[in-house]
Formats: sequence, C-alpha cells, structure tokens
Amino acid sequence: MTISINGTPTLRVGDLVQVLDAEEIMATLDEKGELDNLPFMPEMLRYCGRRMTVHKVAHKLCDTQTRTGLRRMERAVHLTGARCDGGAHGGCQTACSLYWKEAWLRKVKPGGGDGDPHKGATPLLLQISTRREPGPDGEERFRCQATELLRAAPTCLPLRSTGQFVTDVRSGNAGVFATLRTVLFGLFNRFQHASKRLLPPRLRIKEGLAWGFVKGRVTGPTPVTKLDLKPGELVRIKSKDEILNTLNQDLLNRGMGFEEEMARYCGQTGRVRARVDRCIDEKTGRLLEMKNSCIILEDIVCSGVYKANCPREFVPFWREIWLERV
Repeated sequence: MTISINGTPTLRVGDLVQVLDAEEIMATLDEKGELDNLPFMPEMLRYCGRRMTVHKVAHKLCDTQTRTGLRRMERAVHLTGARCDGGAHGGCQTACSLYWKEAWLRKVKPGGGDGDPHKGATPLLLQISTRREPGPDGEERFRCQATELLRAAPTCLPLRSTGQFVTDVRSGNAGVFATLRTVLFGLFNRFQHASKRLLPPRLRIKEGLAWGFVKGRVTGPTPVTKLDLKPGELVRIKSKDEILNTLNQDLLNRGMGFEEEMARYCGQTGRVRARVDRCIDEKTGRLLEMKNSCIILEDIVCSGVYKANCPREFVPFWREIWLERV
C-alpha cells in the first residue's frame, strides 16, 4: 500500500483489479453520469467485468486546456491497454488513456477469471452525458473525460509540492532517478522562464528556452508534405533540426503543435498505428475535422519526462512532414 498526496490509500502500479459490472458502477454516478466530476463514458462499458492491471496511478495530470501546469486528481488510475476508441463521441481519434476511479474497481488476486462482460444496451444516462449544449450555430458538442478534466482535477499542483514526487516513487509511476531528473528539468525551466524577464538576451541560456530547446524558424506559412502513410508502415521521425524548419514561432505546423516531449523521439523509428482525421477540442467540445491528416505511431506516447512525471501518456499527433518512410 502507498500513500497519496492527501494521505488516502491508493492502488499501485502492477496491482490486479477487476472492473465492476455496469450496474455497480452506475450506482456510484450522479445525475450527470459522473463521480467527483469525472464522467464514466460509454466507451468504458466494454471493460466491465474484466481483470486488468494498473498501468499508472493518475494522481496528477497536465492541464492541456488552459496551460496552468499540473492538476491534482484524487483516487484514480489508468489501466493497461484501456484507451478511448471514441465510438460514442463522433469517432474522435485522440485515443486518450481512460481514467478509472478506485470506486469502479475491485482489487483481486491472481488466478481467477474475468466476470461477465457487459452485453446490454448503453444506459440512457451515459448516452445523454456524452453531449453538451449545442453551440450558438446549433453545432453538436461533446462531453468526455478530457473536456471535464479541469472540473475533475480543480486544484493546481505546483512544482514545490514535493509530495507528488514521493507518490510517483511509492506508487510505482516512476523510479527515484527518473523522479530526480524530472525535478531538475522543472527547476531549470523555471529558471529559464525567469531569465526571459530578468536577464538581458546575452546572459540567457539558449535564449531562455525550456529544456529540449524547441524553437520554430518559419516566419511565413509553414510547409506541408503528403506521404499518404498507411497503418503498419515503418517510418523514421526526422531530426529535431529538420522539424524546427517546419515550425513557426508558436511551434505550430498548419495549426498542429510540436513540443519538447516529442523532440525526445527524433531519429527513432516507429510503425504507423492510424491516420487521424478528427478529434474533440477539449476546450469547446467541438469535433474538429482536420484539413491535413495527422499520424499516430505505435507505442509512442508523452512520457512526462519534461512534465513532472505526468502519467496521462497523451498520444502525440505527427505531421507527415515530420516523418519519412524507412
């Protein structure tokens, strides 16, 4: 057993759990289909009754909506292999790692089998809870775990909150060396941010950039390349220098962002998992249709090395211009 930030016992990485059946989970939800402001989504029903392994303890997460940094999440985990397929949300292809409240799980011992899988219809409450009020123009808008994360995790978690790193180690989310490394990255980035306000340009380290040192070089429209990559193809991620030549000052290529965590994979090879044509905007709930398709690669996720060990493991989107066939 480990102790979380607020002293509440929680599950550990590697623990074997069984997802409760749909009726038991529905009994924990409020009139919005939520527990502690976190929705239980129709895409999660297929896991009911299954025995699964805790992949990460989801005690914190990155705020990808308003960029406030880390947020604290209470009594939740990610399970190995459990990602959203977007089936109840317009076919969103973001493939988010699902959040599971501990109240939806039962810790079990090895040796048993799965329970009965969910075979009934999706409860009406869960169907209704996938939608927000339509936009001013009548456009359909969605609700999901990603759009509601700031409600489910309302408390900011600054770097100085050292209890989070104790939990990282005790829960099994990260080792001691990895935790010390991410703390050093965080301290360095705070210094870099302050240096841009307090130091003249000639005294700044790498122009005050965050660790990873990603700076776009394009001043006009960003370039585009079409490779028509297909699932299963093997590709190499281009060098960071090549990718920087495709980014503007906001680190965007045709509106798609490239971040320091993605730069860690430059030069590596990967296999195309899927082409991404649509995804939900976390801020508005709108289903965005991409003008230029993006690629997701197998087994490549944001590992949180530069993000204080964030366990969310967001799946990066790659422009084809950042890739080349092997």
